[in-house]
Amino acid sequence: MGLKVSPLTRIISLSGFLALGFLLVILSCALFHNYYPLFDILIFLIAPIPNALFSKRNFDSSEFMNESSKNVEDVGHFFTGLLVTSGLALPTVFYHCQIINHYSCIMSTIGGIIIYLSIVVFSWFFNSGWDEEDDALFGY
Repeated sequence: MGLKVSPLTRIISLSGFLALGFLLVILSCALFHNYYPLFDILIFLIAPIPNALFSKRNFDSSEFMNESSKNVEDVGHFFTGLLVTSGLALPTVFYHCQIINHYSCIMSTIGGIIIYLSIVVFSWFFNSGWDEEDDALFGY
């Protein structure tokens, strides 16, 4: 029997995790007086949008196993992968062009990864549904 954690505790923990990612990226800018790594936040915030737009949930049940719906979903996966890869590569490119230093590159990359992972976990948490016991905690 596993340990039950309330949904409110999960949401607060994920919010703290997201704030840590923002803190790392903002500190990578502020400590070294160079604000180019802020573009990393923008890319990682935009990255989950193609998956949300082109997911299977947007199609009728008659088109669920249709080949065209799989192609549309693959396009969403491609653009999400493109944006995540760009978000990971952008601080490295800035470092290679000597726009930012290596500490800023490392902090920005780790902060961007934390931001994207917290967005993915948030979406997984809310799309997985609520258990009946969890609803009882909120009085529904």
